[in-house]
Amino acid sequence: MELTIGVLIGIALAGLISGVIIWIVGRLGLGLVVSGFVPALLAAFVIAILSGAITWLLTTLGLNVDGGVIGGIIHLLIAALVLLLSSRIVPGMMVQGPVGALVAALAIGAVGWLINALLSLFSAGRLTF
Repeated sequence: MELTIGVLIGIALAGLISGVIIWIVGRLGLGLVVSGFVPALLAAFVIAILSGAITWLLTTLGLNVDGGVIGGIIHLLIAALVLLLSSRIVPGMMVQGPVGALVAALAIGAVGWLINALLSLFSAGRLTF
């Protein structure tokens, strides 16, 4: 039971952080527009579900896209596709075309990387406030 609660808390925190990242990218005007934090949070969960489904489908078909430059490009294209699909599902979220989806996917990756790096430095005690 304790493990289940920990997993649920981890999922909730990951969703919250993803929502913050999507909200930040939406505020930066990099191909993605969100009308507020609640649509960004909803988008984070929709994106997670769609990404999981696409990853499962590719794995089921025997396609391995985990490494190298080609894998990175494929993941970027999948992320852009997921953003385009999510914008049709989530009210208050708009992606500005395929190029906007690619730019937003890159920006989401960059902001996520930056937040992860800062949290890692903070948890290691190398960064204090």
